[in-house]
Amino acid sequence: MFNRRDFLNKTILASLAAGVGISSCESKPKQDAAKNNAATTNQSSGEKPEATVIATWKHPDATQKALEVIQNQGRALDGIEAGVRMVEADPLDQSVGYGGLPDRDGIVTLDACVMDEKGNAGCVTFLQHIMHPVSVARKVMEDTPHVMLSGEGALQFALSKGFEKENLLTQAAEERWKEWLKEGTYKPVGGHEQHDTIGMLAIDGNGNLSGACSTSGMAFKMHGRVGDSPIIGAGLYVDNEVGAATATGLGEFVMKTLGAFLIVELMRQGKSPEAACREAALRIAEKYGKANEDMQVGYIALNKKGEYGTYSLHPGFNYSISRKASHEVLDSPYLSASAG
Repeated sequence: MFNRRDFLNKTILASLAAGVGISSCESKPKQDAAKNNAATTNQSSGEKPEATVIATWKHPDATQKALEVIQNQGRALDGIEAGVRMVEADPLDQSVGYGGLPDRDGIVTLDACVMDEKGNAGCVTFLQHIMHPVSVARKVMEDTPHVMLSGEGALQFALSKGFEKENLLTQAAEERWKEWLKEGTYKPVGGHEQHDTIGMLAIDGNGNLSGACSTSGMAFKMHGRVGDSPIIGAGLYVDNEVGAATATGLGEFVMKTLGAFLIVELMRQGKSPEAACREAALRIAEKYGKANEDMQVGYIALNKKGEYGTYSLHPGFNYSISRKASHEVLDSPYLSASAG
């Protein structure tokens, strides 16, 4: 049974980087593409796109919650914040918020960002003791002249805004950390680490886009490490004239290729969300495949028409999609045909 915690499982990517034919890497079933195309709204008739929420991983409850807020005359950003908060508060999710796995020193540190339809953005990095970094990021965006606050400064700001200081290290997460300590090494485990996030995108009834990303980062990371999730242009990017994209996976590779920004710019050039996500994944494979065969990255994207698409380097990445008539969890297409 697939476990999204094993997302960065060992797979073979070098064959792709060495020149495996692109056609052999196509993996998305035709029926999935048909479903995606069928979800497209008729822009030529002047109709606004259907309200849609898409998120990384198996979070249908979160995308449904976000959609409900949007349908209740909320902005896309209002819905996204509500949906992401559900995941941040779930102690069973050990990669986001409360219950997230700690760094190598046993400390839970959180990263998050938001970006709205006006191009405004807010981020927090290396935040401790606050359960909902997505909401703190929104406050940074709305209540300060800055985009990013970090560490102790982010905590002080959160407390000044009424957020409560809490212990985020659950017993289950602490036990996993103590078990990891028995190995006697502080070297990252590479492909077996936890690198997933909750990345969420939405378009509302007015045709406006927003996005958010939240994570506790790489399990047992070096104290102070920050990944792609709170970085505008890497883990998340929104351009209301074009579309939005967000990432999950090994953040260092997403940062070095500015994955989310790249996807939006590819959509600006006319590529579909799926084709844009695929190109961003291929960019990583071509640049870094031989250097790290264990890595995994997944992307999701949503354009101004309400069309969505996803792609990952290897099998195992899935996503949640909510519209008025359906709430689904689907498998993403992927590049590595030989992986498994």
